[in-house]
Amino acid sequence: MTSERILEAARALFAARGYRATSMQAIADEVGITKAALYYHFDSKEEILHRLTFPLLDELEAVLARAESCDGAEEVRWRAIEGYVDVHLRHRHTLTMLVRDMTLLVQAPVADRFRAAIALANDLVAGPGGGLAQRVRASQVVAGLADPVVLFRDEPAERLRGLILDGARALLGEPAAPRPRGRARGRNGGRRAALTGDQIAQARSLHAEGLAAEEIAARFGVSRATVYRYLRNQIEAE
Repeated sequence: MTSERILEAARALFAARGYRATSMQAIADEVGITKAALYYHFDSKEEILHRLTFPLLDELEAVLARAESCDGAEEVRWRAIEGYVDVHLRHRHTLTMLVRDMTLLVQAPVADRFRAAIALANDLVAGPGGGLAQRVRASQVVAGLADPVVLFRDEPAERLRGLILDGARALLGEPAAPRPRGRARGRNGGRRAALTGDQIAQARSLHAEGLAAEEIAARFGVSRATVYRYLRNQIEAE
């Protein structure tokens, strides 16, 4: 779809040249369409930026809100940490774009929403009634959840997720989670044949961001055929 091609081209150009240095004409040239055709899909460069960043922010705010509604400080803390990591992994290309051009992180309303999300994550990880030492440790944990996603963006998402969470546990003085021996299995001893509703949504989001079916399959421990089954309509529309 042309709109998706425009977004991918803009994401790459914003990361390489910077947001302010990238013109609408440059985006149109990259996609291979006229500037008029570009304006048919997007009214402005700012709208393109919002379309690139708002899905990340929307999901981040949603997972933190769900974590905040949980019972017990420990459940709240780990729902927030795991959700924070999962959102950033799903949107690793957008996060890379934002980090490469730091001016994007001061663009309103993007900057305001990021600051609010980080502040809430810090509070949820620290827990109620925490002293200065606990709040400092929480801020260290939250700061360390997103950076590895950018620094090691070419590593398999599931392996990177486990290592990031192990690092968070180490900072919080908790033991690392045990590693499963082998892949998740289905009834007949093979890979799982189905995905949950949340996993289907994640798979579609990952595919829309450009991840191959093979990588998505590896992330969820299913076969490529399973992934293709859930993404069939999305793939056929491309």
